Amino acid sequence: MKKIITSFILGIAIITSGFSQTRYVDEVFGSVDVTTDVVYGQNFSVLAGTPIPTGMAGTPIPALAFDFYEPTGDTETERPLIIHLHTGTFAPIVHNGNPTGLRQDFATNAFCEGYAKRGYVVANLEYRLGWNPNLPTEPERAAELMKAVYRAIQDTKAAVRFFRKDYETNGNTFGIDTSRIILSGQGSGGWVALGYATVDKLSEIQLPKFLDGSGVPLIDTAVLGDWNGVGGSPTLNMPNSPGYSNDIHMVCSMGGGIGDLSWLEAGDVPIAAVHGPLDAVAIYTTGNVSAGGVNVTTDISGAHDVVKKANMLGNNDAILDHYDPYTVAAKTASNALVAANATDWGGTAITESVNNVFPFITGNPGEGSPWDFWDSTFLVSSVAPAVGLTATEGQAAHASGLQTNPDMSLGKSMAYIDSTLSYFCPRIVNATMLPGNTAEITEFNKVNKVAVYPNPSNGNLVFTSKSGTIESIKFHNALGQLTKSYSPNTALFNVDNVNLPDGIYLVEIICEGNISVQKIILE
Repeated sequence: MKKIITSFILGIAIITSGFSQTRYVDEVFGSVDVTTDVVYGQNFSVLAGTPIPTGMAGTPIPALAFDFYEPTGDTETERPLIIHLHTGTFAPIVHNGNPTGLRQDFATNAFCEGYAKRGYVVANLEYRLGWNPNLPTEPERAAELMKAVYRAIQDTKAAVRFFRKDYETNGNTFGIDTSRIILSGQGSGGWVALGYATVDKLSEIQLPKFLDGSGVPLIDTAVLGDWNGVGGSPTLNMPNSPGYSNDIHMVCSMGGGIGDLSWLEAGDVPIAAVHGPLDAVAIYTTGNVSAGGVNVTTDISGAHDVVKKANMLGNNDAILDHYDPYTVAAKTASNALVAANATDWGGTAITESVNNVFPFITGNPGEGSPWDFWDSTFLVSSVAPAVGLTATEGQAAHASGLQTNPDMSLGKSMAYIDSTLSYFCPRIVNATMLPGNTAEITEFNKVNKVAVYPNPSNGNLVFTSKSGTIESIKFHNALGQLTKSYSPNTALFNVDNVNLPDGIYLVEIICEGNISVQKIILE
């Protein structure tokens, strides 16, 4: 299975290289401009008390900053904004035992550049890091890690408000469209993005599993402030850009999860995800989670179960209709897991293929971030000393990364980054109704009451219309070339064998003078 799916991932870019280029889906810009260290706020870091190991506490009141990516030479004045959240288990790089954990990580920068080359603007966001893994009991350590996640959600909301404040009071310095804000998160950043999108009630963070042994909530909003970063103790929380909206419009998660599936409700924003089914930190379905060797909580849910519920609730209706090669690859991978009676890292059987999830099947036990790449020499000789650690500790972090990503390479990293962006971006286009969205086509087809089935098809198709006579049917390939046409002059038309190569086609159907467009897969 590993060989088949990995080969498919590496080959998709070649298959699609000749297709027409569309802004927000394809790389239509050749270069990107980056403005570094833009400060969007400040806030308190780890609470005082039990001594915290060197490097794990962060700065007491750190400035919160982002790097801003935008397409070089872009003339659009309002662009959809991606807020991208890096990985790192909420602790500084190497201190976290890993070779990644900064917004300067290779993959993080590559994701941001990839989005920007497709026409988005991107804030590569730093959020507060730091927690104490040396507290005496597991519940105490778990509580500290949960607070770190909570602080990161507050910071991300502060960033969203910062951009809206700039839009309203400073002439929109960054050229964003405030009606199209998307969160994109890698690893722990995916947890932040999903938590941002789903936590909106006090009861949700006071479920029994989020209480200590005495029934006291692990997250005390009277101390830390609420999930929006408002309120709390004035010596422990500093609201940033208050009074502006926290609204976002989609989440793209890479190996993330949520603390409890009940958080996800009808009306939440669309969610798409890529996720390793053997991810050892974020379970693919539902199970227990640990980070940095700390058991955090039970019954957390990863991409399979989160997106399955989002689909079921109707939250993802706008992003269900996709037939591009990356969606085909995702469905192929999902079906392969089910056919193989596969289980996730926690041993739960994967019994259902879920739309809007791309399972990255690498065959490496425990792997959750096949997009990661790092320079081991630079990590050992430069990064480790820069964060106050030794070369030996840097080497240990490198070895730790190789345990789940033993075939780590630049080529592998870029292949998975490209596949991730190519899977997410058409869904972003639909979720936010950007130009070229197929949601408009879907609604148009509903109005015109034209149907084509089965889809996908082996070449035998049925066209039906409840709006009158079908006058014309034209098949266009991915290059926009007319490849087949029919003139049925009937409301029901059967094609026994369309006799076209396998692939994705846009079919233009004229019925009583109205035009309907359908995407069809031939296989």
